[in-house]
Amino acid sequence: MRCATIAGIAASALLVLAGVTLNPSPAHAIVYCEYVGYPGGCVARAGVVLRPRPVARAAVRHNVGGNANGGVNRVGVRR
Repeated sequence: MRCATIAGIAASALLVLAGVTLNPSPAHAIVYCEYVGYPGGCVARAGVVLRPRPVARAAVRHNVGGNANGGVNRVGVRR
């Protein structure tokens, strides 16, 4: 019974030590802007010209009605 108590105390001590060691603290990092106002809260570097962020375009699929499985256009049902 005494060995189980000592093992329990040791396990508790290790958990407390891990909790203190792995405690997250705020990082005081500077995030530099890539574009105007992006990412949020960023800081512009001296001498860098910032441009507006490019607009995302919709993906275009060509030949949607044809065979989309790779390179062989076959007539009929595909199994």
